[in-house]
Amino acid sequence: MELVEQIKIKAAELGFSTVGIIPAAPARHLAAYERWIAAEMHGQMGYMARPDRLIRRRDLNVILPDVRSIICVGLDYYTTALSPETADDPSRGRISRYAWGVDYHEIMWPRMKTFAAWLEQTAGGNSRTYVDTGAILERDHAESAGLGFTGKNSLLIHHRRGSFIFLGEILSTLPLVPPSSPARPSAPIGSCGKCTRCQTACPTGAFPEPYVVDARRCISYLTIELKGWMPREMRPLIGNWIYGCDVCQEICPYNRHAQPTGERGFYGDDALLIENRAAPHLLDILRMDEAAFAFRFANSPIKRIKRRRLLRNAAVAAGNWGSETAVPLLINLLDDPEPILRGHAAWALGQIRDERGGTAVVHHLPHEKKELVREEYELAIMNWE
Repeated sequence: MELVEQIKIKAAELGFSTVGIIPAAPARHLAAYERWIAAEMHGQMGYMARPDRLIRRRDLNVILPDVRSIICVGLDYYTTALSPETADDPSRGRISRYAWGVDYHEIMWPRMKTFAAWLEQTAGGNSRTYVDTGAILERDHAESAGLGFTGKNSLLIHHRRGSFIFLGEILSTLPLVPPSSPARPSAPIGSCGKCTRCQTACPTGAFPEPYVVDARRCISYLTIELKGWMPREMRPLIGNWIYGCDVCQEICPYNRHAQPTGERGFYGDDALLIENRAAPHLLDILRMDEAAFAFRFANSPIKRIKRRRLLRNAAVAAGNWGSETAVPLLINLLDDPEPILRGHAAWALGQIRDERGGTAVVHHLPHEKKELVREEYELAIMNWE
């Protein structure tokens, strides 16, 4: 137990908010996860259903031979409340709080590597480190380690800290705790009880039942993970979200008293900078070329969806905004090399119904080679007829 206490102290020294240690074993809700995969609720995230990854989740020894323990850590990322004027402004594109600042991997990875190296130097053994990149059910393991409970929105919730928390894991061959007695931190207890606020507030109805998220209807999936065309029936429902969604967290009572994180990399000191990172003007996004995108999001997790997906999302948000102000930039996108941007720009123009947009779409239709884009053009034109 002396080593366990040293591990907790080291985690705090490295800046982690919470830590817990459990024996290495398959996640308690692995069967539920496999049912979720069988129901195809993971959408196009094929990596989640890969047979080799399912094998790893069932047997952690495939990841790390003779694994005995899992150290789970959490790092709070709640920053500050966004003003209602900004959050409700349809001319701005909302960004999930976790992506307001520096990519959390750049903050957590070095610390996790340092943590694992310290553990091996102090007590020996081998280790494997993850920050949401491995074939393990990290929220399930974190719950077992006492870092929180699983909410009806499927997120890990700490009864005092809320759900704005990043997770990391160290798998170790060291037998840190008895197999039947996990060493927990100050045990965070709690439950959702009869509360259904997250389910009711979800704009797309992504919760078919408590504790289950249908990713195919989740705004975070649609704006981040979905690489192709956004389903037409979902476009009006995403509002002005252009990267992720925080609705089910913002409505959660456990997040009412969340305290701002001390990690300055997750947000800037300038209040105006926060507003622009959290909800940039759609017009600024729509006019971005590759160079501007690369410069603005160089250290952000947004860089991984690349320009084409971000502008796809911004075009949909502009269509939902419905302002003629966006028409010239949307018309410019009709000449973009990316077919997906031409198609979504046409959809947005069809929603706005400005004559300039209709004229531009009609002009571009005969020259368009891609069938999916032509289909979007034809449907958009119908809105003017």
